[in-house]
Amino acid sequence: MLKSYTGSWSEHLAAHLLRRTVFGASRATIRRFGQMGMQACIEELLEVLPPPPPPINVGNDADPNVPIGETWVDKATTAGVNIYRRTSLNSWSLKLMYQQKPNIREKMTLFWHNHFVVADIQDPRFVYKTMALLRSQSLGNFKQLTKDITIDPSMLLYLNGNDNTRQAPNENYARELLELFTLGKGNIAGPGDYTTYTESDIMAISKVLTGWVVVFTAVPIRSEFRINRHDTGSKQLSHRFGNEIINSNGINEYKDLIDVIFRREEVARFICRKLYIWFVHHDIDEEIESEIITPMAELLRSNDYEVKPVIEALLSSDHFYTHCSLGCMVKNPIDFMVSPLNIFNIPMPSDKVLEERVLNTLYASTRAQQMALFEAPSVAGWQAFYQAPLYDKLWLNAYTLPVRKVYTDTISSAGFPIGTYRLQIDPAVYLQQFDDPQNEESVIKQFALILFAKPLSANQLEELRKILNGVPAISWSAIYSTYASDPMNNTKKTAVNNRLRPLLVYMMRMPEIHLS
Repeated sequence: MLKSYTGSWSEHLAAHLLRRTVFGASRATIRRFGQMGMQACIEELLEVLPPPPPPINVGNDADPNVPIGETWVDKATTAGVNIYRRTSLNSWSLKLMYQQKPNIREKMTLFWHNHFVVADIQDPRFVYKTMALLRSQSLGNFKQLTKDITIDPSMLLYLNGNDNTRQAPNENYARELLELFTLGKGNIAGPGDYTTYTESDIMAISKVLTGWVVVFTAVPIRSEFRINRHDTGSKQLSHRFGNEIINSNGINEYKDLIDVIFRREEVARFICRKLYIWFVHHDIDEEIESEIITPMAELLRSNDYEVKPVIEALLSSDHFYTHCSLGCMVKNPIDFMVSPLNIFNIPMPSDKVLEERVLNTLYASTRAQQMALFEAPSVAGWQAFYQAPLYDKLWLNAYTLPVRKVYTDTISSAGFPIGTYRLQIDPAVYLQQFDDPQNEESVIKQFALILFAKPLSANQLEELRKILNGVPAISWSAIYSTYASDPMNNTKKTAVNNRLRPLLVYMMRMPEIHLS
């Protein structure tokens, strides 16, 4: 079993837990979590939520099948509508991460999106259906999710399952099912033998999976099994699977196959390593393999591949809260873009058309930072989650760092104008969430708590104190006291923001801002 954390609970540890499980947490949320205790925090984060309402047509009057205000996810498609529907899907997906109830669901959905990759799908209805599946099973059963994704319409299209027939078996999905989704590719043990599976297994599994097609004209969209396209013979697996034979079983044959794969203990270790990389760090040495990954895998298998108990154990573990686990990960671009919205409670415009425009501007920025949703560069997902030796450091490069800097500089100072809306932090208003906002050291430390994974050093604190006190040399205490006596006075509010904005610009330029 994983050793549970039994030390004292604090706002600092609560902030760490939130930083790894949600897309940014406000000062008020961190305070509340710091008062709750670890177990209560984890229970709230792992609460199963009802499915969100689907995306809607907010302003396109040229879709003959979808009036404004209604959803398009289960409606017929016509020429030209996929452009606005994709825009709708993009903005809706980011909004689910924004101003969320503190809950792990969206980060787990993103995890599964990076694991069971589908990309290059032109019809947004297919992508929505896949993401709805991943979201519904975000803390569910890994084995069942693998069965469901195997016949998901987007996956059938992306990895050629739609073209897989008894006359011409296609090995694409069979290979990725083993190499990327369940077992991983082990060391070469012989010709066509990768320790975890063999080339003959791929050939046999491709035949098991024949017969599934996507029905493009269906509303709502669906996949369908057609026996005349299916190989009805028995399929012999290799010694890596105990020479198991998959007998003909029609529409349920793919389930039999996945049950056989999941008897292998390596499946549990494989997915637990990926969960560890997602929530803790990419460095898995022999000790972590033995002390962390192995008990996680045993727990997963003992719960018949239910994921929630494993996540709960990891987030409750002493290992998760050790010093070496804090601030050791580079935030991915989606996290980097969305977190400030939640940290600073930046409101979205009330106009739905303008809100969609704002969210799609953020989406475009994630694409510029090489992590747009639904656009993973390969079936292996985003390189930062698997490419040794750099892993998450790949997010920071000559192309992405300037985009990050412009974003944080802009929202913490003049604001990012989008139509009639301005994406901007209002630090004077945000101080209402702070303890003792008149005390300069307290203010700086509380900004550091919400922005950084580790406390400030004495030198950093002193440098930030100089910025807050500013020029002319009127103390922060005096300026804030004047504002607090008349908070509706815009001149006094401006004086406060003129001190806070340079502070935030400086802090959000510090290297620590990129770490989680």
